[in-house]
Amino acid sequence: MRRRSRELWYALGAMVVITLVYLGVVARLEAVPGASDLFGHTLGIVGFLLMLMTETLYSVRKRSRSARWGRMASWLRFHIFTGLVGPYMVLLHTSWKFNGLAGAVTVLMIVVVFSGIIGRYIYTAVPRTADGIEIERGDLEQQIAAVEAELEKWRTARPEAARAIAHSMEELPGMTGGDSGLLLVLGRAFQEWGYRLRWWRDARRMDASIRAQARDLDRLLRRQRALRRQVSSLAAARRMLATWHAVHIPVGVVLFTAAFVHIGAAIYYATLLR
Repeated sequence: MRRRSRELWYALGAMVVITLVYLGVVARLEAVPGASDLFGHTLGIVGFLLMLMTETLYSVRKRSRSARWGRMASWLRFHIFTGLVGPYMVLLHTSWKFNGLAGAVTVLMIVVVFSGIIGRYIYTAVPRTADGIEIERGDLEQQIAAVEAELEKWRTARPEAARAIAHSMEELPGMTGGDSGLLLVLGRAFQEWGYRLRWWRDARRMDASIRAQARDLDRLLRRQRALRRQVSSLAAARRMLATWHAVHIPVGVVLFTAAFVHIGAAIYYATLLR
């Protein structure tokens, strides 16, 4: 499991467990739990609290300059986890009925979740330290120089066949920085899949001795690719992230405003009018 994406796996695991519990309740009741039932209410309350934590805790930690409680990377992972699990629980709470304000809240929630997924993808294109501080272009270029020095040492200590493989892999898209910043940000996953497929094909044709040596080459080339891409796309990624914030935050405010109105109406009609 890749460390930087483990929160997605944790969220998926939690959603699988919640789904199994939900299906167990459906089997016992022989019906879909109603939104106003005890189980449905519990799903809605816990899910909304998780969403509220998503909306507030990471932002508070991010804006608190003097805070030292937890690294920003850990808070971001928690933000993503609650931002996926909370809406899923609220979706189950609806009992699959999307009428009136509740339906509008559900649509807004889905929009915010998908927007958050896109935002995470853009966010990871901007290089950062473990504390969430952006790394500047000069620091990235120093890291590239260090990696290329290691690559040069690797080449000089290897036979001609191994050097030819290194040269071939360095010519792949995404290594030269010739692509536009927008393409490097949005298309980097496809470029990496292409790189991994090409590496797999070439590795199968390598001699056993060269294949064993090529592991270090693969590690260095992947690091070089990532750093070059970050340098070439840094300005574009920052612009895209700023645009994303300008859209995502207002939609989130509308979502929580509508959700509070929905909760207030539910309390009013369920308790005060009885």
